[in-house]
Amino acid sequence: MSITTKRILLPAALILLSTPAWADDPAQPFGFGTTPTADELARFSSPLPDGRGLPAGSGSVGDGKVVYEEQCQACHGQNLEGGIGDRLIGGRGTLVNDDATKKPIKTVESYWPYATTLFDYIKRSMPFTAPDSLSNDQVYAVTAYVLSEAKIVPADATLDAKTLAAVQMPNRDGFIPDPRPDIFPSVADSPHQELKLIANPE
Repeated sequence: MSITTKRILLPAALILLSTPAWADDPAQPFGFGTTPTADELARFSSPLPDGRGLPAGSGSVGDGKVVYEEQCQACHGQNLEGGIGDRLIGGRGTLVNDDATKKPIKTVESYWPYATTLFDYIKRSMPFTAPDSLSNDQVYAVTAYVLSEAKIVPADATLDAKTLAAVQMPNRDGFIPDPRPDIFPSVADSPHQELKLIANPE
């Protein structure tokens, strides 16, 4: 056996000897993590633009103002003008213009095409210091407040899964469908399927 071969085989043997016992257990392929409980899954939501996936609950603009002042104002400003956090309202009509000196202002009001995205973002990420700490009712309320300040919903609005999905955002038609999936092969004909067959020949 050559010296080069020994140099290759010795590290390989050490790796095999150090492989943990759980590596052979198909029930625990990575050796960490747990199966989520029903209570943990109940906290998870992933709403689609048409409202599917929105949780139960509701919140009014008035209640949202209170939550905003307590949980959001320090970062996003008293008038939603931004600060540490992003500006939330204003900027309509600034995304497309012929003046190079006018910077586009991307806000919930001027840019976001779906109101359900606002709920989803607040639910998952806000407040910054304690994400996912707000109840569903509080998230609906803050969403209602932001949309009201942006003059998208009335000042007396109360939002829930049905009414939030029905909100028409100002820039809803500012997006065009992505045509690229139309030219991609089907899943059955994709290269990933061929790689799968190579990796798992039967």
